[in-house]
Amino acid sequence: MPTKSPLADPRPLLDALRAGTPVPGFPSDALERARSLAAEPASAPPADVEALPEPLALALLEGSVLAGQPALAEALAASSHKGLAKAARKALYRLRSRGVEIAEPHRPSASEASRPVTVAPEPLPALLTSIDGTGERVLEIARPLRGGGVEAIQFLYSDEQGVQRLQVTELSRGDYRRVVKQATSPGDDAAVELSHAEALERLSAAAGLNLRAHTPFPQGLDTVLRHLGVQARDVPLELPPPEPEDERLAYEGHKLHEEPEMRGWLPPMAELERLAHTVDELEASPLALTLAQRNEELIQAAHTQAHAFFAAPAMRQLQASRLWEMALHFERTGKEQPARLARAEARRLAHGVTEPPSRYAERLFEKALLVTMARRAAPEATTPAEVRARARAAEQQRAPSAEPERRSPGGIILP
Repeated sequence: MPTKSPLADPRPLLDALRAGTPVPGFPSDALERARSLAAEPASAPPADVEALPEPLALALLEGSVLAGQPALAEALAASSHKGLAKAARKALYRLRSRGVEIAEPHRPSASEASRPVTVAPEPLPALLTSIDGTGERVLEIARPLRGGGVEAIQFLYSDEQGVQRLQVTELSRGDYRRVVKQATSPGDDAAVELSHAEALERLSAAAGLNLRAHTPFPQGLDTVLRHLGVQARDVPLELPPPEPEDERLAYEGHKLHEEPEMRGWLPPMAELERLAHTVDELEASPLALTLAQRNEELIQAAHTQAHAFFAAPAMRQLQASRLWEMALHFERTGKEQPARLARAEARRLAHGVTEPPSRYAERLFEKALLVTMARRAAPEATTPAEVRARARAAEQQRAPSAEPERRSPGGIILP
């Protein structure tokens, strides 16, 4: 007889979610959402819990019971998922037996029962672009308006500064659906669909970054957050520890830079300038070297700078979080191998693994070296956008692919 996994029970599964222990058998995006809610399951939005696979939802329900808070169980007791509703009713019984006051379920009066039921329109999906090498991306959320139209609200936000700007456009529901279809059509810059609930979570976390970084809210953000019922919440990302296969995958980390979404990724401008100074010193060296020897010297210098740059814990964590987000984007666009590489590299960076050396990090600075040499030939290209364009061009020469101007679903030109 097969042995039941300990993680099949709510309590051990809850502990695993909180500890960051690997939990096989669940979609990675659902597992990531469950981990973010497991810290305070009693305050988790019931709709978000209900949308999770049942074992994960039951683990969060168990967490709310352990905290002695009945709100989640009260809400889920009316769930259309029979197993979840049954578990919620049992949870209410456990809480009531511990002396926790439980709200009586609402029973409609005769007049209420005779009233026709108005079915609210199904929430429209949200859109999310991939994250770029500077940590910026665009989130688009549709807010229904009276009369049947929607407000399409775009947020350009950074993983360091939070929401940078927003743009609001009124559309019909049909026009918005056409925007979604066009934005998610296959291509290098395809956005992905998000549920309305996940989009609100991401907006909450982005606005929380504004507070952490002391970045002023852009004009209109307070009003939009209020209309959407969103509160700014700082949600630090905690990545799970490396897995056994990650070491093997580390040797292929450089291949991530061949993906169209990551061709423009570069180190910060200060690192580019530092590398340019190193190149100048090596070029001015009086040593008589062959071209091959000089090139080897330049590549070695780029690798040395890469190792020093990624030695800083804060930078490792930032790069790890970006790769983790890219892994989720790759998964949602059907790119399984790049997703595995990105997750492996993210786990290694987040936990300070340095052996074998990160080929992802070394390739990032090899690209920076190519851009530095190109700037020496055409020094007029000095803005960050021009530098990233040169990086994309350098990668296109390695793996040709026509790449149009990148725009968000509603027309914001992406960096």
